[in-house]
Amino acid sequence: MTTIATSTTFQDRKVALEKEHKILIEQKNAPQDHTGNGIYERYKNPVVTAAHVPLNWRFDLNEKTNPFLQERIGMNAAFNAGAMKWNEKYLLAVRVEGIDRKSFFAIAESPNGVDNFKFWDKPCVIPQTQEPDTNVYDMRLIHHEDGWVYGIFCTERKDPKAPKGDTSSAVANAGIVRSKDLVNWERLPDLISNTGQQRNVVLHPEFVNGKYALYTRPQDGFIDVGAGGGIGLGYVDDMTNPIVKDEKIIFGKQYHTIYELKNGLGPAPIKTPKGWLHLAHGVRNTAAGLRYTLYMFMTDLNDIAKVTHVPAGHFMGPEGIERVGDVSNVLFSNGWIEDTDGTVYIYYASSDTRMHVAVSSVEKLIDYVINTPADTFISAGSVKTIISQIEKNNTI
Repeated sequence: MTTIATSTTFQDRKVALEKEHKILIEQKNAPQDHTGNGIYERYKNPVVTAAHVPLNWRFDLNEKTNPFLQERIGMNAAFNAGAMKWNEKYLLAVRVEGIDRKSFFAIAESPNGVDNFKFWDKPCVIPQTQEPDTNVYDMRLIHHEDGWVYGIFCTERKDPKAPKGDTSSAVANAGIVRSKDLVNWERLPDLISNTGQQRNVVLHPEFVNGKYALYTRPQDGFIDVGAGGGIGLGYVDDMTNPIVKDEKIIFGKQYHTIYELKNGLGPAPIKTPKGWLHLAHGVRNTAAGLRYTLYMFMTDLNDIAKVTHVPAGHFMGPEGIERVGDVSNVLFSNGWIEDTDGTVYIYYASSDTRMHVAVSSVEKLIDYVINTPADTFISAGSVKTIISQIEKNNTI
């Protein structure tokens, strides 16, 4: 039996799709209904998902060429977004992944930072180098004091040294673009580093002794860290010729911690009177696979290579539905926004699938980082820390 599309089928589906999309985009968000930890408030709803992607990106809306109004270009996920305040709007440079497994960048804009995120008219057009990117993802947005907005992202290409028949081995590096309007992007050469593959590179927002400072995460292979790993720091003289020099690890891996396997910086750090606030991801291995969580630390205001405070354990870990997705048990962040009143919007992705927001403040984050006990790296030390707090509370 042949099914014949009718005008009613097309129009009804179009009206239903538009209504459904409008409800999703305009859904109000609110903090979760529990007291929480006093450091931040998680919000109930994801702020960006694959379903937020505009209908005219996914559907051919011409009834003649798409009588059943089928989705022609499917979207799989929206995650790992860079973030910045721009023209009084809250922007996310979202990693959108199609069902073809290719990722691209698209700007989503909100009037308040917690809901009503709407994508701009078109995805970002990233100019190509002589060797085109096979895949791009996880852009950090940095408004540098040189006046440019830089987008530092991972560019992935097939490993030319892979054995014949190996179609999965890849090489990762840091791609670099810059813009004055977030619409027109200038492609700069990819980062040149002598310390291995680079999947997480972050530009410090200020010059350091007249140079550009870059936080890196060197590793020997695309997946396996090998002898590499840890958060590195190096310097570049000229971003149009980005050769990183004097690269060294400032925050290494540590056995039996949340960053025992690998760790890397998330967004660019926030400058405070007490030091630079950093948000990073840490990875450990478990019987169920890799677990990604977020942690924080602080570096010296005048010496960004000097780590001054590190609270024990993770700052945020996946909870509830956040644990489930394409790559489960993962939280990842490469974007946060410090507002003019000191509010901090922390944008994080869960399980390589969707974007969320948690809200804190510079004051709260400083308190957390400076006054939370550090890791003693042994169980007996953890017990001692707990007992010390109990005894302190007994004196109140």
